[in-house]
Amino acid sequence: MSILTTLTSKLNMLSTFLSHQRKSFWRSRNKGGSIATQIIIGFFMLYFLVVAVGIGFGMTIFLPKIFPNQTVMTSFNGIILYYFAFDFLMRLQLQDIPTLSIIPYLHLKIPKRKIINFLNAKALFSAFNLWPFFLFFPFIFIEIWSIDGALVAVMYIVAILSIMVFNNYFILYLKRKSITNVLFTLVGLVIIGVFAALEYYKVISIMVASNFVFSEMADKPYLGLIFPVIASVIFILNSNYLRRNLYVEELGSKQEKKVSTDYAFLNRFGKAGELAALELKLILRHKRPRYSVFMGLFFLLYGYLFYKAPYIAADSFSKMIFAAIFMTGFSVLSYGQFMFAWQSSHFDGLLINKIDFKDYIKGKFLLFTIMCTITTILASFYGFLSPKLLLLHLAAYLYNIGFCTVLVLYLATFNYKRIDITRSASFNFQGMGATQWILMIPFILIPYLVYLPFGYLNRPYLGLMTIGFFGLIMLFMRAYWVNYIAKRLELQRYKIAEGFRE
Repeated sequence: MSILTTLTSKLNMLSTFLSHQRKSFWRSRNKGGSIATQIIIGFFMLYFLVVAVGIGFGMTIFLPKIFPNQTVMTSFNGIILYYFAFDFLMRLQLQDIPTLSIIPYLHLKIPKRKIINFLNAKALFSAFNLWPFFLFFPFIFIEIWSIDGALVAVMYIVAILSIMVFNNYFILYLKRKSITNVLFTLVGLVIIGVFAALEYYKVISIMVASNFVFSEMADKPYLGLIFPVIASVIFILNSNYLRRNLYVEELGSKQEKKVSTDYAFLNRFGKAGELAALELKLILRHKRPRYSVFMGLFFLLYGYLFYKAPYIAADSFSKMIFAAIFMTGFSVLSYGQFMFAWQSSHFDGLLINKIDFKDYIKGKFLLFTIMCTITTILASFYGFLSPKLLLLHLAAYLYNIGFCTVLVLYLATFNYKRIDITRSASFNFQGMGATQWILMIPFILIPYLVYLPFGYLNRPYLGLMTIGFFGLIMLFMRAYWVNYIAKRLELQRYKIAEGFRE
């Protein structure tokens, strides 16, 4: 009877939380845009689920064609961990942290255990947790059950569900830790980059490791019990972290700790440095701007797709320019496309304060230059592939700090759409408009227009020098562009402020 009472109590509390979430959604001012976004996402999810069903039931046909030199079981075992490695990277970019406005509940007579249970249960309602059912289970029931028996099939199901749960809660743990510790994010990205490089250069093979693990489990089914143990460990770790960080006092102390953060190296740049420091704090404290900037670090892996040995040997820079410019300038592009809108909630306050627009624009230029410099330094590890890539990155770096920064800030004066910086960036189209699409055209096209004549004349290094020289000229003209954009902003400031109030 007590077990039934406890279960009923948990279900009632879960129902109450869900009811509050539903009312919060329907009473919000932007529910129209949220509904439209959810419908679009729903169509995408439905499409991918249909594709997953087709792959799941057709795996016995597809696998022999994709891996002709392997048995069906060997290739199936090999793709399991490979899929979950890809699933991990996708979750890292797209999976939202389940949220609940917990502060109104903390002063009530509600055990924090119930709040944590709700957050953990809500985290399971993700499309990422549906795909393994449709991808792997048809093959397990059709092939493995009939060949190896029910026990092995059940262990496969237990293992796959456990890895799914592990990825689900491990990603949430990493994201929650990264909110309070940026170094945690940087170390994580470096580790992912190292494993990606080892896989790319065939030092390790995820498929070989996956086949070994699941082949052993097929021979010794009891080994499958290891997976739920690992999943339980990360679930407990995530729950304990939530329990330690649920009090209002702790939330308040962390916020106070952030206020004291200072960036002394920016003080030498005067007022522009102070404004850049304030914006840097804004980036580190809020979800969407932080995501926009740090995605630039993730895209440093882009070079592995474009930097092929034949291209490097033949000096085919035309096939690699896009990757170089994208990697060294993506943080500026991703963050800068919503420039001024990041301050939309306090833009009126900026207008009434005694802030010179020239200093304001200089602060933006300084921040962009720092972003480009950091990503270019990090991308220099591609120099181990060839020193030629360092020259390519130098040209791309000068282009980005010289031209791209000007382009981003100029087009920002046409952006009148407000952004809520506390919301997640995943499937978030708030603030998107024609300006963002226009920005991509010159950003990508101009380097090719500059380089291609030299490429046709078989003067690739002269082409790189011209791109770098173009960026250098724009950089020397920065004082002119600061004045020009500041005047433009002064003319548009009331239109921008009016748009940000909507």
